[in-house]
Order: sequence, then C-alpha cells, then structure tokens
Amino acid sequence: MTTVLITGATAGIGAAFARRLAGEGHDLVLVARNEQRLGEQATELHDRHGVEVEVLAADLSEDKGIEAVEARLRDPARPVHLLVNNAGFGNKGRFLEVSMADELKMLKVHCEAVLRLTAAATEAMRERRRGAVINVASVAAFVPRGTYGASKAWVVQFTQGVARDLAGSGVRLMVLCPGFVRTEFHERAGMGTDNVPGWLWLDADKLVGAALRDLGHGKTLSVPDPRYKAITGLMKLAPHRVVSRASSTTGRKYGPK
Repeated sequence: MTTVLITGATAGIGAAFARRLAGEGHDLVLVARNEQRLGEQATELHDRHGVEVEVLAADLSEDKGIEAVEARLRDPARPVHLLVNNAGFGNKGRFLEVSMADELKMLKVHCEAVLRLTAAATEAMRERRRGAVINVASVAAFVPRGTYGASKAWVVQFTQGVARDLAGSGVRLMVLCPGFVRTEFHERAGMGTDNVPGWLWLDADKLVGAALRDLGHGKTLSVPDPRYKAITGLMKLAPHRVVSRASSTTGRKYGPK
C-alpha cells in the first residue's frame, strides 16, 4: 500500500487522479482550500474504495499553506510515495488587465509552491530510494501566452531538469501537459468556453490514465493525447515568430471572452 498526496484535489484533474488512485488501492492525502469539499470527497472515496483518505486544508498562495504541505511531505512516520502537484488557476485578461497581486499569486502557486513541495517530497523519497512526482503544467507552456504560459513553461523546464539531476536515485519526475480539459478551471476564472471547438476538449479521467501510463514507462514529459502531441510537435518545429503570431490569433479566437 502506498500513499499519494494530491494538491488541487477537489475538482478537475486533481479529483480524477484521486478517483483513479483510490480505485487502485492507494491511500490518499488530499490538499485544497475548501475543507468541507475535502471532507465530502474523502468520505466518498473511503466508502467506495476502502482506502485511508487524509485531508489537509491549505492555501498554496500563502506561505502558511505551503509550509503545512511541506511538513506533511517530510513526515518520516507517514511517507508519501507519489506527489501530484496539480493546484493552479487562470486569470481572465491580458497583461496589464490583470492586477499585479493576481499575477504574483499565480507565480506563488504555479512556481514557488511546486518548487518547495517537489523539494520536500524528493528529499524524503531519495532517502528511501523510491518515489515519484507528477507536476501538472499545460500545453500553454509551449507558446508565448502571458504569465500563465510562462509559469507553466517554468514547470516543464524545472521538472525535466530535476528528473535529470535525480536520475539513478530511485526518484522519478514527470511533467504533465494537458490541453483543454472539462473541469471547473475556466468557470472559476470567469472564462467563457463556448467558442472552443469540441475536438479540443479532453476527458479528465482518460487524461489521468494516460499520464500514469507515461509515468510507468519512465517518461519525463507527458502530452497524453494524439491531438495535442501533434500540435506541440508542430509548435516545436515552427519558427518562434510564426508560433507567437499563431498563439495570439488562436488566443483571440478560442481564448476566454
């Protein structure tokens, strides 16, 4: 029996990870801001799958919240074998339309929290010579699209760099880069999605299944869908100027209204 800690666990991709891993018999530590939703989710997963589910209410945009999760990850009496850094959010608006406070909050959650929690988890995992971390980024990491894309690009580069540094230690790291996924993400940010073509949408449960298979195969980067694999492949081959122009055009067509 292993224990998995998931941030942003009450909805979307985080909740899909929780369902899948509980179904496979893993005990869980669920992290999110809403303690009531965490409690309801924990009860449901425990009753359905018979696993132990611990809840930790923490706001990862604040030092206090990050410190609470760091302490849980470092607890030698209750080792965590897989960390899923999934917490994140979007801001509606272009640069200078979003407040600086919200931009800095995004960097705190997407970058600083991921850095600190990955460090806390991998320190303990390296001592045991066993463990894994999945950091959730986005295909937005591969295009120039403001603070969100930049923060997710940092997650991609950071995760792959740490994976190389810890190669041979028994600790695996992988960054997951999904595209549009039907979750609460856009609704929470006040973003309309009626203009997003149906073929671009991914199912969270299928996404998680593909991501876990990629982790099992030792991949450090997972783009778990043929459609988005093709899109990101083309973006890597195209000149930067072309990608930038296409990103701006696509953002106006399919981005939040």
